[in-house]
Amino acid sequence: MSNINSPGFTHFDQSGQAHMVDVGGKESTLRMARAGGRIDMKPETLALIMSGDAKKGDVLGVARIAAIQAAKQTSTLIPLCHPLALTRIAVAFTPDRASSSVLIEVTAETKGQTGVEMEALTAASVGLLTIYDMCKAVDRAMCITDVRLLEKTGGKSGYFIAGAP
Repeated sequence: MSNINSPGFTHFDQSGQAHMVDVGGKESTLRMARAGGRIDMKPETLALIMSGDAKKGDVLGVARIAAIQAAKQTSTLIPLCHPLALTRIAVAFTPDRASSSVLIEVTAETKGQTGVEMEALTAASVGLLTIYDMCKAVDRAMCITDVRLLEKTGGKSGYFIAGAP
């Protein structure tokens, strides 16, 4: 556990104990985070999802609701996250026939003292896990990949976009 009380790890106090970061003195600003990921599958599985004939129903519709619900529950799932008053969660799915996959992109927004990266990432993960759950009867080899932060705005650390120098 070397360097855990270095300035880079904000969730540890001076003695190395985990703690919730104090955001009380931070300015309340508009904050946005976009996260994405993908689930790769057999072409037949993607065809089932796109046809709407999956045994459990509208796969992407259910996954969208699951992603929204996950964003709202992030602080109960990730121990040191602050509960946030989310002002918007948007979930978009893009089927990709060429790679036989479904991509997810989640945008989370709030006006507050801490960012919404974890809410966007949690939503993207749970949305993809829901697709897996609903389709596992026909394709247990599906693979969830590339879950990551794509962009964030607001707060002291400012703007971030994946892949930018």
